[in-house]
Amino acid sequence: MSVDLALLDWRRRVADLYARLRATGDVDGFRAGRAALFRTHPQSPRVGVELRWAPYDPAWRFEDVPVEPAPEVRLGDVEPLVRIGVVRLPFGTLDVWWVDVYGGGVFVPLRDATAGDTTYGGGRYVLDTAKGADLGGAPGTLTLDLNHAYHPSCAYDARWTCPLAPPGNVVDVPVDAGELLPT
Repeated sequence: MSVDLALLDWRRRVADLYARLRATGDVDGFRAGRAALFRTHPQSPRVGVELRWAPYDPAWRFEDVPVEPAPEVRLGDVEPLVRIGVVRLPFGTLDVWWVDVYGGGVFVPLRDATAGDTTYGGGRYVLDTAKGADLGGAPGTLTLDLNHAYHPSCAYDARWTCPLAPPGNVVDVPVDAGELLPT
C-alpha cells in the first residue's frame, strides 16, 4: 500500500473509532482500538508502542461547551492556525483554532502541568476534526472529553511535524486524564 493510501486508511480508522465512541460511549473499546491501531498500523508514529491512559474520570468530560467569540489571531506558516473562539472550562479558558490548510478543521490542543512529566512536553490534542478526533456537540458547541486527550505524532517520531499548544492553550493545573507517555 502506498504511503498516501496507508495514511488515508489510518485517518479512516481513527474517524471510525471516534464515531463508535460517539455512538456507544464505549471507552474501553475506543482505547483498545486505538492501542491496536497504534501498535500495528504502518502509519503509526511508533509501531510497537503500548499506549497508556489515566483512569477514565467523568469529571474531565465537558458536553456542549459554547464556543465564544474571540479576536482573530493567526499563527504559523507550515501548520497555519486561526483562532475562531474560546471555550471556558472549570480549570481555565482554551483557544479554539481552525487549521487553515486544505480541508481545514477545528483544533483544541492542551498543555497542562503534567507536560514534560507524565505527558508530552509540547502538550496533547483534545480535538482535531481534520483527523476525525471529534466527540460532537450541539450547534455552536463542542464536547471536550479530556479523557481522550492524546499525544501528537511528533511526540513519538521526529519525521512528523505537529502544531503544539500555543499560549492560549496552556493551563497551570494538572489534567490527570487522557493518554500518558509510554513507560
